[in-house]
Amino acid sequence: MPGAPATDDTELGRWMTAFATMVRQDTDEIYGRLDDAQDDRLLMSGRLNMLHRDRSAYAHTALLMEREAKLSCEACGRSMDASDTARYDVRALRATVLAQQTKIAAL
Repeated sequence: MPGAPATDDTELGRWMTAFATMVRQDTDEIYGRLDDAQDDRLLMSGRLNMLHRDRSAYAHTALLMEREAKLSCEACGRSMDASDTARYDVRALRATVLAQQTKIAAL
């Protein structure tokens, strides 16, 4: 029996060392996760602040794009009208030339 308490003390010491190691590892892991979460929150907060600061620029860009689209549609319509007018004028000139050629041939 005299050897039994020493074995128990040694075994208890091993268990305490293993427990302390496990607690230290778990604590380190928890602090690491907290640091990662804090970093993620800071990153998201920075992005949100940047979007908030830039929202007026985004709104202005959207207005410019809408205005450009509207003007492009108007320009396309005017181009189509000008093309139709030019086509009509060419047909009228051809008819005039044909009439003049007919008169010239008759002379």
